[in-house]
Parts: sequence; C-alpha cells; structure tokens
Amino acid sequence: MSRPTPPDDRVLARRRQVGAQICRVREEHHLTQLDVCGRSGIDVASYSRIEQGHASPRLDTLIRIADAMGVPLADLVR
Repeated sequence: MSRPTPPDDRVLARRRQVGAQICRVREEHHLTQLDVCGRSGIDVASYSRIEQGHASPRLDTLIRIADAMGVPLADLVR
C-alpha cells in the first residue's frame, strides 16, 4: 500500500492561512482555545494543530468549530 502524496507548498500555505483565520475569528469573539474545544468536543491538541496549520480539518470539524464560535462556516475559510 502506497503512502499518500504530501501536499505541495501552495496547499500548505493555504492551510496555514485558514488556521490563522480560525485563530483571528476566535480571538475576535474573545474565546480561548479551551472555550472552543469545550463547546465543539475537539481535543485541545488537535485544535491547536489546526490553528497552526499543521493539521487539515475535515469539513465536519470545521462545522463544529464554526458552531462553537457562533459564526457562519464561511467566516473560517475566507
């Protein structure tokens, strides 16, 4: 079984941009990572990796994060 091809630099850069946007939205709503994790059921380590751009969240996870922050999903990926 072959390993998946790692994402190229363009994809990694966009992933970091999305993570930074999620962090900005969280801070604009005066929420901590713990607040978002408690409301969404996502563990802190996973959430932190998403904000740092080290992990690529599934759509379901993005929906849970948006709901926890009380914002439209589109606000997280602008």
